Amino acid sequence: MLLTLSDDDAMIVRQASEIMKRHLVSGRTVLSSPMETREYLQLQIAHLEHEVFGVIFVTNRNQIIDDRIMFRGTIDGAAVYPREIAKEALRLNASGLVLYHNHPSGVSEPSRADRDITERITQAIGLFDMRVLDHLIVASDHATSMAERGLI
Repeated sequence: MLLTLSDDDAMIVRQASEIMKRHLVSGRTVLSSPMETREYLQLQIAHLEHEVFGVIFVTNRNQIIDDRIMFRGTIDGAAVYPREIAKEALRLNASGLVLYHNHPSGVSEPSRADRDITERITQAIGLFDMRVLDHLIVASDHATSMAERGLI
């Protein structure tokens, strides 16, 4: 199910997500649960009509350093480059990453491609003593945590 917003509603969602992002990053907020992360990400990307792939970079105490959409795609996919993610994680001195992307189709079930890219990123950043904490797939009304499913 694709969420359709009026122009006014879309503007309000963008403003709310920017306020939330500023608050989380500037306050060095700790991501304490997949549920909290899910709620944050649903506000950020569930309404998008194209796929995006992002990373929340965190310290060794799970404090947010930055949240960045790294790749933008089309309605059914986005090209993701583990090298670019590792490069940014090193630049930010992150020790952990929460990966996320949306499925504009409305289905938050992890695909084989989702599992494969998670494994490739995990291997790439593992070389630098960093870890993937979770990979969340966000749909219009639900988000699935791969960590909760035992896939990480």
